[in-house]
Amino acid sequence: MAAVESTMLPLGTPAPNFKLPIVTGGTLELHSYSKNSKGVVIMFICNHCPYVKHVNSKLVEVANQYIQHGISFIGISSNDVDKYPDDSPGKMIEVVREEGYPFPYLYDESQQVAKDYRAACTPDFFLFNGDLKLIYRGQFDSSRPGNSNSVTGADLTAAINALLNGQETVVTQIPSIGCNIKWKPGNEPDFFG
Repeated sequence: MAAVESTMLPLGTPAPNFKLPIVTGGTLELHSYSKNSKGVVIMFICNHCPYVKHVNSKLVEVANQYIQHGISFIGISSNDVDKYPDDSPGKMIEVVREEGYPFPYLYDESQQVAKDYRAACTPDFFLFNGDLKLIYRGQFDSSRPGNSNSVTGADLTAAINALLNGQETVVTQIPSIGCNIKWKPGNEPDFFG
């Protein structure tokens, strides 16, 4: 597994709008979906990544908790499904059911949304406030496959709690680490330098 870090999109960046298919049916347009939200967590995830699998059950728990407080969660998979068929929309539906995702899981076939967010890895987390301005990006917590740290969601939940309590979001934000997004041949973004 090729581990890469988040690119750390600048704080204050407005959330790029998108309209993508929900693998379980329908479409989701960000600006319409988030109208009444206090904040939105956008997560670039995929089915086969061991880093995502490592946090999945806690991620579901965190999403279930904060959805009750007006925070929306959106999962997006942008991987090349020709080379990685385990990440296909059909398999995404299976993961939604197996994991009990309480959030819409979207398929970014063109990979444009991943590029717009400068997403680099799975998982890659972005928290936007009610005005859709970026206030947190980075890791879920310090746990990784193979280290002894517990999966807690501490970094993301601290940022969400600060938002809900009207406090400044923590300045020190640590990049997420995970499998690189599987770009289609010739579609690799130029933000890696």
